[in-house]
Amino acid sequence: MMSYEAYMSQVIQPMRDELTRNGFQELRTAEEVEQALPNAKGLSLVVVNSVCGCAAGLARPAVVHSLNHATKPDNIFTVFAGQDKEATAKAREYFEGYAPSSPSFAIMKDGKIMTMVERHQIENNELATIAGLLTNAYDTYK
Repeated sequence: MMSYEAYMSQVIQPMRDELTRNGFQELRTAEEVEQALPNAKGLSLVVVNSVCGCAAGLARPAVVHSLNHATKPDNIFTVFAGQDKEATAKAREYFEGYAPSSPSFAIMKDGKIMTMVERHQIENNELATIAGLLTNAYDTYK
């Protein structure tokens, strides 16, 4: 009989792969977050990934689409809410002024939060609109 952890790992892996195969660096531990986020130079995008339907149908496809824009982040990271709990909690410490939200996208510059696209801006929105929120942020903060 398969353990719960092994089952969840199998179920979650394609959701991880959707971002990592598009160049996202997965931060799985608090230490990896502490090493990456405050030291990242230039514009960084941090995806707070999630298993929810709006992550699958909207957030991940929109963020991947946003990378086709002329202006792109210098660094692209992801943490997985509900899976890599310590990494996600540590990442959220850098998102000052924003309530925990998943899925969500943090736009950071030189390790400092600039803005976030939160779950309420993702749910029930069009994929192109969500990608537009991201590309506008890239243009604004680059």
